[in-house]
Amino acid sequence: MSLFQGYQTDGFYDEMFQPDGTPRPHYRKLYNRLNSLTLEEYRSRCRLADSTLVNQGITFAVYGDSRGAEKPWPFDLVPRIIPANEWSLLEAGLTQRITALNLFLHDIYHEQKILADKVVPYDLIQGAAHYRRELIGADPPGGLYVHICGTDLIRNEKGVYCVLEDNLRTPSGVSYVLENRNILTRVLPLMFTDLSVRPVDHYTTQLLENLRAIAPESRAADPTVVLLTPGVFNSAYFEHAFLAQQLGIELVEGRDLFVDDSIVYMKTTRGAKRVDVIYRRVDDDFLDPMQFRTDSMLGTPGLINAYRAGNVALCNAVGTGVADDKVIYAYVPRIIKYYLDQEPLIPNVETYVAADEKHLDHILANLHKLVVKSANESGGYGMLMGPQATQAEREEYGSKIKSCPRSYVAQPLVQFSRSPSFTSDHFEGRHVDLRPYILCGPQGTTIIPGGLTRVALTKGSYVVNSSQGGGSKDTWVLAHSHTDSQEVL
Repeated sequence: MSLFQGYQTDGFYDEMFQPDGTPRPHYRKLYNRLNSLTLEEYRSRCRLADSTLVNQGITFAVYGDSRGAEKPWPFDLVPRIIPANEWSLLEAGLTQRITALNLFLHDIYHEQKILADKVVPYDLIQGAAHYRRELIGADPPGGLYVHICGTDLIRNEKGVYCVLEDNLRTPSGVSYVLENRNILTRVLPLMFTDLSVRPVDHYTTQLLENLRAIAPESRAADPTVVLLTPGVFNSAYFEHAFLAQQLGIELVEGRDLFVDDSIVYMKTTRGAKRVDVIYRRVDDDFLDPMQFRTDSMLGTPGLINAYRAGNVALCNAVGTGVADDKVIYAYVPRIIKYYLDQEPLIPNVETYVAADEKHLDHILANLHKLVVKSANESGGYGMLMGPQATQAEREEYGSKIKSCPRSYVAQPLVQFSRSPSFTSDHFEGRHVDLRPYILCGPQGTTIIPGGLTRVALTKGSYVVNSSQGGGSKDTWVLAHSHTDSQEVL
């Protein structure tokens, strides 16, 4: 019996299947390959993938999970495929977006022209939790604030890609992009023989090149680069360790560094060694107890003074969080128009800002229809799924919104696309999003083909975050021609 026997699209846009139930043209070869497997053959490959994940320690921590701090990364073996023409549009749109956001960040920490012209309300910037007044007038290395960005995309019921949110502080998940590809080439290698899939394994090479390029000019010949982690109890610690190993740099905690005369040093068994670039996976608040949270044990005293003096580069720059505030997200189309005089190539999801009185009234009157998000939460936390919430939950959340409107936005529940996911003995549709990873450096912008496709593994759920029970898929971007990319290994 076919593993796709009885598969239903249920009226949603399905990544693999057309409304009449036939595979989309770019999925036909994959569909035929999967359909040739028996149930037991497919299950055996699922078991092999699971054991590989466990043996390699590919895990994710869920805060507050009573079953333990770590669990294996949930991996769905059916890849998401993006045709070359679709990817070209996404590349152009994402490049446009990150270019405008970098210009915006430089402006609000320097001339503030966009505020003077009232394109973005001044009070929204001043009220942003991650706007760092301490860094006004400070110039980031190379003039770039955002060196790594993970922008979350969804495809709506019409098949149109939309931006759901931007992640500009310390975006996570790219290690799973690389590991998903490695695992899939091991457990289902024959799937790669039918299609020309663009590789992703150059991500770390490009990232290291970009990191070295933002070192202080006097240290550019042979800079020391490190990755700063909050430590083993952080939910993404596996990724921190993985990336440090792949980049060939030291993985350090705040206590491993110290500052002397506005220069950062790393403690080693051979004595102090100067540090020139820090790929930091620690939020602003915890970077330097002398500047931000005085109770932080995760950062390094004096680090911001060294940064302001131009003696160390930070990736991403301090203060970028103001641009991934979910309230500021609503203004990104205006930001693109203001700086680039272009219309967005990838639209936003319709968004209501509670700080606007008219929007606030609409939100409170329609909580049963809307998804409400806290402006600065991530990982699926602090969110109300209005259509799936109880009346009591909506009333409680409504009180929170009224008490602090600046902290909330609302969006219609987008019926975003689904993709086949394996259950116990067959495939069913599950909602998916896409997080491409964008690297910005002095030489330009690089977007790794594909990204992290996240899956809401619970039937009917729209929440794809790993911390909320989501999983992931490998993402295949097809090459323009068969000669562009023959192999992904």
